[in-house]
Amino acid sequence: MLQQTPVGRVIPYWEDWTRRWPKPSDLAGASPGEVIQAWGTLGYPRRALRLRQCAIAIATEHGDQAPADETTLRTLPGIGEYTAAAVAAFAYGQRTVVLDTNIRRVLSRAQHGQALPLPNLTADERSRAAALVPTDRATSVRWNQATMELGAVLCRARGLDCGPCPIKNLCSWARAGYPGDLHADKRKPQTWRGSNRQLRGQIMAMLRQAEGETVPIDALQAAVGDHARFEAVIDELVSDGLARVNEAGVGLP
Repeated sequence: MLQQTPVGRVIPYWEDWTRRWPKPSDLAGASPGEVIQAWGTLGYPRRALRLRQCAIAIATEHGDQAPADETTLRTLPGIGEYTAAAVAAFAYGQRTVVLDTNIRRVLSRAQHGQALPLPNLTADERSRAAALVPTDRATSVRWNQATMELGAVLCRARGLDCGPCPIKNLCSWARAGYPGDLHADKRKPQTWRGSNRQLRGQIMAMLRQAEGETVPIDALQAAVGDHARFEAVIDELVSDGLARVNEAGVGLP
């Protein structure tokens, strides 16, 4: 839920989900349409389906208990390098290298003197970060937590606040005079307005508002207004498992 979504938006959804589905087996028993409905406006609703698939795997293959080690965690649907490391560290106290956006930004500035890291994580970046993580398990967990918090609260991408930073005297980026982003040309700007993602969001909002009922295609098309891309976006949603189409129209799966 926290992937590409601020904590403040996630908390109410997380609280609702844990009340409704306190165990993986509970979530595994929900229908795809139910989890998409409960996902609400968090965005990237494929994450909801991945979370349900992950719950099914945990319930059926791991005794309804999330695995504790990174290797096994990464075999679960929708679990990648960062999520596996974060779960192993913060849920089970393992020594891992947690490289989220905040930690990567802090290390890029403090260690390498660069405003932002490369768009894609590299083997060299992993190796340098691993060398910094304390060897003691308990200390390594606190280090990951503290570095993540530093990036979220002070060493932000925008609204930087160096004054109270505990490592400002060690920061290579600050000592270099805060040079600009060396990799700006490699970053692809994400436009929302007019994008397929915006159109998908509009359609998904209407399907959730229908609360399980099928919405006639003509009604959907008239509401979103973009007839040129409508069919292609509907096909995408069906292909992603986020919608179903029948003679009556379009609905949640």
